Amino acid sequence: MAKPRSPHAKQYFANARWRELDVGDFDGSGLSVGRRSAHAGENGSAGFHARTLSLRGRYGNIRAMTRSPPPHRADFACFRPVGTRWLDNDAYGHINNVVYYAYFDTVVNAYLIERTGCDIRHLPAIGVVAETGCRFFSSLSFPQQLDIGLSVERLGRSSITYRLGVFAQGAEIAAAQGSFVHVYVDSRSREVVPVPTVIIEAVQSLIK
Repeated sequence: MAKPRSPHAKQYFANARWRELDVGDFDGSGLSVGRRSAHAGENGSAGFHARTLSLRGRYGNIRAMTRSPPPHRADFACFRPVGTRWLDNDAYGHINNVVYYAYFDTVVNAYLIERTGCDIRHLPAIGVVAETGCRFFSSLSFPQQLDIGLSVERLGRSSITYRLGVFAQGAEIAAAQGSFVHVYVDSRSREVVPVPTVIIEAVQSLIK
């Protein structure tokens, strides 16, 4: 396969925190675009997905994706304080990525228990985690105290998608952003069922 005459599609790490993609004058067709940069958190996470730049030329399509900026406190409906533990830190001195998922579980279920006034484990329909994810922007470590923001991104017939933000205590910009999907199933048959009314009422104030 012939190589482009002007090989300006290059991707590199300037350092551990920034990734850049330059694309221009691809195959001499006059196609030229500027530079896009995306912050890659200190833990090396990438997660590019916010803006997509599509280029079409003689040598096919190039898609350059850059990640969206971290959320702010105003993007969340409520907050819950969470303390970090010594064992949350990993060998690199910051909170290990898997610990964030435990934070999400804790915050979502604590909110539901408090707002419904009942033990949600004993409802006829229970929420099981169908999907969860996290994007990292900066590192956190013990003994920092955290504020975790919570909002509902989507309330469906049988599922709820939560959006979470992990903030250092008092910080305005999130260090991490998470997503968390509960799908409701019958507590005995495990068949998918509608979200219980008591849960719907509890999350109304989180819709933002």
